[in-house]
Amino acid sequence: MQEPIAYLKGEFVPASQCVLPIYDLGIVLGAAVTDFLRTFNQQPYRMEDHVSRFYESCKYARIEPPVSLAESLEISQKLLEENSKLAPGEELGLVYYMTAGENLVYAGASGMPEKLTPTYVQHTFPMRFHLWRDIFVNGVHCVTPAPRHWPPECLSSKIKNRNRLHMWIGEQEVRALDPSVMPVYLDVNGNITETGGSNFVIYRKGEIVSPKRNNILWGISLTVLQEIAAEMGIPFIEADIQTHDVVNADEAWIPTTPYCLGPVVRFNGTDIGDGQPGPMWRKILDRWSEIAGKDIYRETAESTAPSS
Repeated sequence: MQEPIAYLKGEFVPASQCVLPIYDLGIVLGAAVTDFLRTFNQQPYRMEDHVSRFYESCKYARIEPPVSLAESLEISQKLLEENSKLAPGEELGLVYYMTAGENLVYAGASGMPEKLTPTYVQHTFPMRFHLWRDIFVNGVHCVTPAPRHWPPECLSSKIKNRNRLHMWIGEQEVRALDPSVMPVYLDVNGNITETGGSNFVIYRKGEIVSPKRNNILWGISLTVLQEIAAEMGIPFIEADIQTHDVVNADEAWIPTTPYCLGPVVRFNGTDIGDGQPGPMWRKILDRWSEIAGKDIYRETAESTAPSS
């Protein structure tokens, strides 16, 4: 059976051969940045936005991409074109991953070579919308774990990186109590930031409120939400949000690449609104579907696990 291809350090290889050595600095130090996009009707969605953010993350992390942004787009198009042939009718996710490179001497800064060659990876995977079906049907229960979000004074929130141990610990903490909940992280001052894979916004008194952008990774899906809000005449503002604001909101949502916009119906055990996915969420999602050219609600809410 033919397998998908991936891009690794300048070559297209079978996906099973797209692996990193144990001494890659992405593994040893977590020195890696990333990004992720999805397709609609097997065509990439907002790809230039994702790749531009990826390259900005590389620059901030002092990792020099071995190919140009334009070449990265060409690589992505080839991967999507070839791998879509193996999954007719399926949507694909495309991951970008760049590490600082390989260091054969495990000795920290004292053993670092003068020049490193970054490790560049792109790979795809089939989107499994049944995994998020319950989010659309019943809504999400978000809980704030004890670990706090990285403060921007330590690491810029503007880059998408793989330094997420605090999120892993937070997720294990809350899911030990309830496997169905989604952690959302507070900053050191008790303000809402984001989840491990999405932004977090509230809808109250006719306005959409997002945490301030200096405190979160400003998602591409959050940008799309902002654009749709402007089109619909809904004010979109940035402000500090606390738990009090969330539980007293009319609705709350999680903008994210895989399913675009999910409804949050409970927060730390308290219902938001009537505890059901709200009408404004569905109205915005329907408009998003028109833009993407596909029924996003149906794609997720009516999805089933693929047959083995």
